[in-house]
Amino acid sequence: MIIAIETASTDLSVALAARDGGLIAQDAWSSPRRQEHAVLPRLLALIEQSGRSLADVSAVAVGIGPGSFTGLRVGMSVAKGLAFALQRPIVGVPSLVAWLASRPEAEAALARAGAAEAYLLTRGSDEPVVVRRDELPERAGLADLVVAAELAEAFGVGNAHSPLGAAVAIARLAAERLAVDPAGDDLDLLQPAYLRGPRGMPVEPTGAVKWL
Repeated sequence: MIIAIETASTDLSVALAARDGGLIAQDAWSSPRRQEHAVLPRLLALIEQSGRSLADVSAVAVGIGPGSFTGLRVGMSVAKGLAFALQRPIVGVPSLVAWLASRPEAEAALARAGAAEAYLLTRGSDEPVVVRRDELPERAGLADLVVAAELAEAFGVGNAHSPLGAAVAIARLAAERLAVDPAGDDLDLLQPAYLRGPRGMPVEPTGAVKWL
């Protein structure tokens, strides 16, 4: 059984899937307030409700972003903790790729990158780009977008699809990856794809590291 976790936005989701990616169960919730603390309890409840246990877990999959700094740290921590404790492979899946996979009719995915900016990944593109709110009509036009409810409201996006099914897509994409590479990602090296540093933090080191 593959555990999948997605916490890149205020639309969070967890899912359980068979080794071939077939859905077993899912849970998703949306809130304007951060509820990353609910990820592990809801995941454990989903496992219990499905008549499974942690002993049934064969792999852990997690959305790596970009998106919410806090959300990605929480999701990655839960996923890494489970993979380490259970000694199971872990697979990181780009969140916006999973969002698009969960909504085949959508042409692009949009995740928050700041108060007035967002990450935009158009279908067929390799990497997301950062766009300002006022640039969105020009960059995305009338395209159908996968975007969290909170950001859709803030940016006035009317043609929006929720990413609440993203964990299901993450499980499916992870299953495809594990079929080719059973080892998955390096547990020690896997980290969120922030793409940019927190506000006020330099992207590059400004001096030598000092050991205390």
